[in-house]
Order: sequence, then C-alpha cells, then structure tokens
Amino acid sequence: MSITRRLELVAYVIFIAAIMLAPLVLGDFWLNRLAKYLVYGMLGIAVALSWGYAGILNLGQGLFFGLGAYMLAMSLKLASTTSLQQGSDTPVPDFMLWNAEPGSKTALCCINKASFLWIPFQNQWFGVAMGLILPVTVALVMGAIMFRKRITGVFVSIITLALVLLVRLLVIDGQPVTNGFNGLTDLGWFKVLGFEFDPYLVQTYYLVAVSLAVVLVLTRLLVETRAGLVLQAIRDDQNRARYLGFNVPHYQTFFFAVSALIGGFAGMLYVIVAEFASPTFMDLTFSISMVVWAALGGRASLLGACIGAIFINTLGAKISETEAFVEAWKAIIGFIFVIVVLYLPHGLSGLAGDLADFVIRQVTGSGRRSQLVEGRDGVQPAECSGASWRLRSRSTVSRWTSTASRRSTAYR
Repeated sequence: MSITRRLELVAYVIFIAAIMLAPLVLGDFWLNRLAKYLVYGMLGIAVALSWGYAGILNLGQGLFFGLGAYMLAMSLKLASTTSLQQGSDTPVPDFMLWNAEPGSKTALCCINKASFLWIPFQNQWFGVAMGLILPVTVALVMGAIMFRKRITGVFVSIITLALVLLVRLLVIDGQPVTNGFNGLTDLGWFKVLGFEFDPYLVQTYYLVAVSLAVVLVLTRLLVETRAGLVLQAIRDDQNRARYLGFNVPHYQTFFFAVSALIGGFAGMLYVIVAEFASPTFMDLTFSISMVVWAALGGRASLLGACIGAIFINTLGAKISETEAFVEAWKAIIGFIFVIVVLYLPHGLSGLAGDLADFVIRQVTGSGRRSQLVEGRDGVQPAECSGASWRLRSRSTVSRWTSTASRRSTAYR
C-alpha cells in the first residue's frame, strides 16, 4: 500500500472516529443539530458521486431528498397522537379534516379524493421502503430517458432542475393530501423493535452517524470497483468509452440511481431528527446549496464533499447566531465560497492532497509527485483492488484513449 493510500485511510478513520466520539463532548441540543449536518454530509456524498465521479451535474438532488423525506413522514404522521384522536377507527391526519368537504367521512379511504394513497403508510416499514424505492425508480426512469438520448452537460442540469420544481409545485398544490406549504409536521417518533428514536437521544445521533459512516465506506468501495473506473473513463470521454464497447447509458443510469438512493435515505434520516417534511426540501436554493457543499469540500472526493457539507452548515449556524453577523452571514458564506472557487478549484480535499504531496516529497526526498490523490482533477487512487483488476486510473484512460483512436483510424 502506497503512502498516499495510507494517508487516505487515516483520513477516513479519523473522520469516522470523530463523529462517533462527538457525544462525549456535545450536549443534546448540539448533538441533534450535528445529526442534521451529518445528513447534509450524506447529501454531499451523493452529489460528489454523480458530479465528481460520473460528471453528471444534478441540480435536482433535492427531489430525491424530498421524496424520501415525505414517504417516511407520511407514516410518522399517521403514528402521531393528533392523527389518532380524530374520532376515527384509523388514524387520519389533522390537516385532512381542516381541508375536508362538509359531510365527508372521517376515514383515510374517503375523506378526500386522494386520501386513499395514505392507507398503506399506516405501516411504518412501508414508508421506509417507499422512501428508498421511489427515489431510485424516478432516477432510473430519468436516467433511461436522458442518457439513452445522449443528453449531457448543462442540459441534464436543466432537466433535473425543472423536474424538482415541477414536483415541488405538485406538492404545494396538493393541499388536501400533502398539507401544501405547511408540509408534514407534528410527527410521531421512528420505532424499531419497540424503541422510539427521540430526536434528542444519543441513540438517534448514532443512528445517523453510523448510517453516514456505512454510506461513506460503501460508496468509496463502489467507486474503486471496475464499474467505478469505467465510470470515470466515461466522465472523461464518453465517445471513446463507447468505442470500446462499454454501455455508457447503463453505467450512468446505475450511478445516478445510487446517488438518488443516498439522497432518499438522507431524507428519511432528516425526518427522524428534525420531525418534519417540507416542500422547501425541493427548493432550487437547497439543491444548489448541495452543489456548493460538494464544490467547497472537493467534488472529486467523497470524504471532502461530506466534510464540506458539514463544515459550511456548522459555520453558517455559528455565524448566523453571532450578533454582529446576523444580517450578513449569508454574504460571508458566499464570500468564502467565491474565495475557494478562485483559489482552491479542487476544494479543501485538493488543498489537503497538495499538502500531503509536499510532506511526502520532503520526507522521502523524492522530486516526483506522489501517486494520484483523490480529490484533484477527478483522479482516483492509483491502486484499485478488484477480482483481477489492479489499474491506474489515468494510465487506464490513456490506454483506452489510444486504443479507441487506433480503431477509429482503422475504420476510416
């Protein structure tokens, strides 16, 4: 194992250890707040996977986050005390009564024209399943359409942006079913084997922290597989990868769906710790904020994007609560982002990689740069283990490129 790989491993271990030990130094209030920021870190991973590794700038990541959040929130709403006290044998959300027509029967089946959609959500695990299945299904359909039509670049961003805004309007207009602008509030607590996850319990924090650690490690392992290397080659040049016989739309759709799965899972965790679901999850500003988090941390680094999301939200909370910066904290955050884009184009992870390279050269006395470091130029670690793969990302792409060029010339 190279020195660079060891340093990357150490970085992952330190990060995971830090979030696991946080309850030793933080109180209940800050643990709950940090849990929300860890959820944002999971969104940073999702954006880095689709943007940094697949080259797909998704401006609609809030759609998958919102879908996951609403699916679980519907189940937790039916489990709340207010839903169980509406004079019916089955739980009925209070807002449905407020919006019901005179004389309507107080039951999920017929209190309004679409209330029957809530019936399966009386089972909490149905809500959990839908929180994962629905975002993935939407992503698969979108990917199958966009990538088979070879839609790339800014056009993908426009399509995803338009779709998230469309769904947001549908949620807002569906007042009798979704509670419109108000979202779903006054939720019950998530239960597993009779244990209730109070948002301010340490156990709830660990639910989020362990989930983030698992997602981070599994995603890292995924991008180091053969499929991950092929995806990076597709990101660098789709046509050359296509000449070599790789099914480009399938790879893009698969990783786009994985990113959606992470987003939906993050949405459910957020509902557990925040106790509400809102159409603001599908706002344009929220989806763009995710891109900002990933850019700050380093879009080509999973860990960097995760840390960037946690850092920018923690910093924003601290600045906004400082009396001197109450009115200007958003401008300060924006200024920091501009500085990073101008002087740290590869984000904080790129800066860390440069520092690691410098230290390695000083220690080893070597004039050459160290092996490829994650987080710069979208390049991944030099050695990637697989069934029979041991490839170097840049050299692999280079060989594929040269082979594709020779084949193209021969066909002419």
